Amino acid sequence: MTTRVDAPARRRRALAALSAAVTLLATGACAAQAAPAAATPDYGVALQPQLEQLARDLLVTGAVVEVRSPELGDWTTTLGTRTYRGTDPVQVGDHVRIGSVTKTWTGTVVLQLVDEGRLRLDDPVATYRPDVPNGRNITIEQLLTMRSGLGNYTTDPELNRRIDADPGTVFQPEELIRMGLALPVEFPPGQGFYYSNTNTALLGRIVEQVTGNPLGTEIERRILGPLGMTGSSFPALTSAALPDPHPEGYTYGTFVETIDSNVLPPETQAAARAGTLAPMDVTFTNPSWAWSAGAGISTVDDLTRYVRALVGGELLGPQLQKARLDSVRPVDPAAPEGPGYGLALASFGSFYGHTGELPGFNTFAGYDPERDISVVVWTSLAPSPDGQDPAAQMARTIIAELATAGR
Repeated sequence: MTTRVDAPARRRRALAALSAAVTLLATGACAAQAAPAAATPDYGVALQPQLEQLARDLLVTGAVVEVRSPELGDWTTTLGTRTYRGTDPVQVGDHVRIGSVTKTWTGTVVLQLVDEGRLRLDDPVATYRPDVPNGRNITIEQLLTMRSGLGNYTTDPELNRRIDADPGTVFQPEELIRMGLALPVEFPPGQGFYYSNTNTALLGRIVEQVTGNPLGTEIERRILGPLGMTGSSFPALTSAALPDPHPEGYTYGTFVETIDSNVLPPETQAAARAGTLAPMDVTFTNPSWAWSAGAGISTVDDLTRYVRALVGGELLGPQLQKARLDSVRPVDPAAPEGPGYGLALASFGSFYGHTGELPGFNTFAGYDPERDISVVVWTSLAPSPDGQDPAAQMARTIIAELATAGR
C-alpha cells in the first residue's frame, strides 16, 4: 500500500502502491549501475532497459531493486545517483525511509501480543482508548484491517501547513491521534475500507500501553533484532537523521499542494521534465508525523529478509499467521482481482507485503510464497510530478515480467 505513509492523495493511495514496485535512475544523465552479480538471470536482462526507461519517465533520481528467487536466480540492480544531477551512484547498502512498510512492523507487534494472550482481535478499542468515538464498536482487528471508518489525520490541512512551514516539527503521537479523531468518520465500523494512519497511530499507543515500553523498543526486540536487521531502525520522535550511507530524498510538491492530489499542475510537470525546476530535498524532514504508520528506516537487504519472514510465518504462530494471510480481502469489492488488505498486510496478485511513501522515498516489499520470490524496490523521489508512485510502478513491471519467467 503506499505511503507518504500514505498521506492524502499521496497518502491515501496506499493500496495502489502495493500493486507494484521497483526503482529508478537520476533525472537527466544518470547511467544505470548494475550491481555486481554472477550471471544476470534472463528476467533481469529483460527488465533492466524497462526500469531505466521508467526511471527516466518518472524523473527518479536513484533506485535499488532486489529480487530473490531460488528457481529463477537472484538479481540486484542499482539505478541513478544519491543526489540530483550528482555523480555518486546509489548503493545496495543505502538507508532509506520506508514509509508505510512500517505499518507491518507495528501490526506484527500487535499480532504477537495477540499470540501471547495480551490482546484479542475482537477487543473493543474503547477498552484501551475511551476517547475514540464509537470505540466500543471498533475492534483491534478493524484498526489493523483499515475498516474502522476513522478519519485519516494526514488529511488535516493544519498538519500539512505546519510541516511545510517547519520540516523539523516534532509531532507527538497523541497530537496525531487527536487530529484524526476530530475528523468526520467515513462509515460505521466494518462497513467499508478506508486507509487511515489514525488506525496505526492508535495501535502504536496501545502497544505502549500494554507492554509499558516505547513502540520502538518492542519493534527492535521482536522484529529487527531477531531477524538480524542491523541496517533498520525506528527513530526517536526528535530524530530526523538518516544513517549513512544514504541517498537524498526528493519531491516536487509541498505537503499542502498534494493534500488532495499528487498530480502537480501541467506547468510544474513541464518545468520538471525540462530540467528548469529542481526537486526539493526533503531528506531530513522529521518523520514523527508518520510515527507508527511510517517512520521506519531500512535497507534493501533488510527488507528482503523481513518480507520473507513476514509472509513466510517466522514472526507469528502458525494459526495466527494463517489468519493473517486469510484476512486479506479486496479493497474494492467490485474489483476482486485488485489490491487487497488485511491484518496490516497488503496483497497484489500472488504477492503479499506492503508499499510505503514519505515525501522523497517510495518503497515496495513483496513476497510470493507460492513461487518463493521476493521483490524489494526503493526510489529516492516520491511522488513523481505526474502523481505516480515510482517504486510501485516499477514493481508492477517486475512482477509482470516474473509472471512469465521460467514458464
